[in-house]
Amino acid sequence: MPFYIARQAPKLWRKICAETTIEISLVAENRKLLLAGIVFQYIHGLAAHGIHYLHRPGPTLQDAGFFLLPELGQDRAYVSETSFTFIFASFVLWTIHPFVFQNKKIYTVLIWCRVLAYLVACQILRIFTFYSTHLPGPNYHCHEGSKLSRLPHPKSAIELLVINFSRGVNYGCGDLIFSSHMIFTIVFVRTFHKYGTNRCIKQLAWLLAVVQSFLIVASHKHYTVDVVVAWYTVNLVTFFIDKKLPDLPERPTGLTSLPLLPQSRDWDSKNKEEHQILLTGVTVETAG
Repeated sequence: MPFYIARQAPKLWRKICAETTIEISLVAENRKLLLAGIVFQYIHGLAAHGIHYLHRPGPTLQDAGFFLLPELGQDRAYVSETSFTFIFASFVLWTIHPFVFQNKKIYTVLIWCRVLAYLVACQILRIFTFYSTHLPGPNYHCHEGSKLSRLPHPKSAIELLVINFSRGVNYGCGDLIFSSHMIFTIVFVRTFHKYGTNRCIKQLAWLLAVVQSFLIVASHKHYTVDVVVAWYTVNLVTFFIDKKLPDLPERPTGLTSLPLLPQSRDWDSKNKEEHQILLTGVTVETAG
């Protein structure tokens, strides 16, 4: 076993280097789209931070989910976040798996460009929605009497612009309709369903999305309407974006295939041969 690992390690390293070269080229080509999507994540966080200043705690609204589902309570509220973290981390690992495994079907950068397009479109709708009507937060820290239910008036503009994302996710109030957790969950699951290869894992992913929906309501992080609206809004948004944008190109499987990069006019046989050596570790003469 140690001999096998030592023998395969150089090949794996060459593959990682080759994939990194390809993805860096795609980053350079799509840098504006990537930067815009990443910057909007900050803008979305800024909007959620701002609505917390406007939040006014009040009686929790009547909700069917609160009546039907057993309440997790404050002590077990972490279950919902743990489930979401697992979904988030699993999707990230899936998008970068081609750097290690040989079943390269997707470009990592292009997948994230499409994912960011989905997220930005949904988040724009979400910002307009929760600023239109301010609802009293159902989460425990948003109730009347909690120190976290209202934010003190900012003392400077810097206080408004500096966001603690982890605190905002766990202790935000007011950004309700519709659920941001479900935006990420549905976008990730739909993307994997379209570009993934394992049917059983696809079915499991949809099951986890449904379970995540129930956990969000059971932990009182959102009203049921926040989750229901997210389900049909996110699916409709991603459906129409896919109709407008061209489908993502697939990568060839196996290590010996050349990448499907946009090739410049000066791409010659020497560059192809060098890339072949980088991928396989053998020259054309040796292979022959």
